[in-house]
Amino acid sequence: MWPGLIALLIAVLAAAAFALYRRRVDGRFRTTAAAVTAETSPAERLTEGDLGAPLGRSATVVQFSSEFCAPCRAAERVITDAVAGLDGVRYLDIDSETKLDLVRRLNILRTPTVVVTDDGGRIVARTAGVPTKQSLQAVLPAGAS
Repeated sequence: MWPGLIALLIAVLAAAAFALYRRRVDGRFRTTAAAVTAETSPAERLTEGDLGAPLGRSATVVQFSSEFCAPCRAAERVITDAVAGLDGVRYLDIDSETKLDLVRRLNILRTPTVVVTDDGGRIVARTAGVPTKQSLQAVLPAGAS
């Protein structure tokens, strides 16, 4: 009986630790190497051909979603609100299932994943999970207005 109870306790503690970790990292943008250096690899740049739509004049916010993703709908609301009134910023919602080659190239492991590019398509930041309005606006390039 004791080994089973100990195993259960370990499982509960592991689940709690994982939940705390996810709560800490979900929706937090991290900058990419492309944001720091002028050199970019194809994996760090998005083109109109990749996205099937033109890039924004100063920035593009790309959300990778899936049909049955409840957090994706919340992310869409946050992003739409964050970029409202920013003329140079374009928001694109990409169905991950229709762009599997791009999903693999960018190493997207879950939805929603949000990627922010500059005017040339260089990926400057990305996050997995639902971002906050403030965190998204903080990573938009300075020229985004």
